Amino acid sequence: MATDYDAPRQSDEEMSEDSIEALKTRRHDKNSGKVDEDEVEAAESFELPGADLSHEELTVRVLPRQSDEFTCAGCFLVKHRSQVAESKGELHYCVDCAG
Repeated sequence: MATDYDAPRQSDEEMSEDSIEALKTRRHDKNSGKVDEDEVEAAESFELPGADLSHEELTVRVLPRQSDEFTCAGCFLVKHRSQVAESKGELHYCVDCAG
């Protein structure tokens, strides 16, 4: 916002009068007493177009951990043995978590 430094300045008294007048006009405003809508409630009622996936089923085949894989103790992802950065007893950490 540009400021005109050459314009006459208002005194503190004039500014307080302006703000009192602004408050009086806002008192009669219909929307001034409304409380903002709850964001969670608004988000629950919002639907994306074509996003009804209630009738869909996941068809993913889950395999058990293989002999050349480990579960990282940091991120709990199953990774290949070549990703082991450090081992502390039975706990193995991947390159991403150890770095």
